Amino acid sequence: MQYENVQIAIEHGIATLVISREKALNALNRQTLSELEHFFGEYGPEIEHLKGVIITGAGEKAFVAGADITEFSGLSATEGQALAQRGQDIFFLIERFHRPVIAAVNGFALGGGCELAMACHLRIAGEKARFGQPEVNLGLIPGYGGTQRLIQYIGKTKAMELLLTADLIGAEEALRLGLVNYVVTAGEEITKAKELLEKIATKAPFAVSKIMETVNAYFEDGEDGFEREVSAFGECCGTEDFIEGATAFVEKRKANFTGK
Repeated sequence: MQYENVQIAIEHGIATLVISREKALNALNRQTLSELEHFFGEYGPEIEHLKGVIITGAGEKAFVAGADITEFSGLSATEGQALAQRGQDIFFLIERFHRPVIAAVNGFALGGGCELAMACHLRIAGEKARFGQPEVNLGLIPGYGGTQRLIQYIGKTKAMELLLTADLIGAEEALRLGLVNYVVTAGEEITKAKELLEKIATKAPFAVSKIMETVNAYFEDGEDGFEREVSAFGECCGTEDFIEGATAFVEKRKANFTGK
C-alpha cells in the first residue's frame, strides 16, 4: 500500500508512525484510517523483531485534532453507522495488536484523536497536550469507541461530564484522572515512549502479548477475563521463555528471552 498521510520509520525495532496532515491538524480522513488499518492489520504483524509502535502527530500543535469533518457532511444514518463501525474496527486492530502501542500525544487529541490515543496501550502526554470529546458541539457523539474507552480509563462520572459538556482537559488533569501514564516536557514524548518500549522489550514477548490480551478481555462483551487469564497462564508455561525466566531467577542472572 502507498502511504500518503502516515509516515513510518523503524529504528532499533521500534516503529514510529507520524500522522502527517499538519495543515489539517492531522485530522483523520478516510485515507489516513486506511493506512492505519493496513499497518496494524497487514504490515505491522509481519515486521520481524518488532518491539513496539509509537503513534504521534506532525508538528507541535496537534496529535490528532479529530476526524475530518469535511467528509461527514451529507452522511445518511446508514452511512454514518458504517463510518463509525469502520473506525471502531480499525481501532480494535490497534488495541489488539501483538506488540505494545504507545500514543505520544504532542498537542490536541480531540474527538477521533482522543479515541485513537485511547485505543493505544499506553499514553505519553506532552505538557501542552489537551484531550477531549467535543462531538456534541457538532450534534454528534463519539463514534470510534470514545463513549466506551473513556469510561474505562476515568470512570463513568467524569466521562459523562466530559462527553456532555465537550470540555477539554490538559495534560496534568489527564494524568490525575488516569487517562495518560506520564506527562513530559513538550518535545520529549517520543523519547519517553521509546524508553518504555525498550524496558518492555526486556521482558518475555509472548507473556507481554498475553498480558495485553487478558487485560483487554476484561472489557470485552461475552468474555470471562479470569478464564482467559487461566488459559494464557497455561500457554506461557509451555514456552521456552518461561523455562529461561525461571532458570535465570534461580541462578540470579538476567533472563535472555527469545520469544519462543
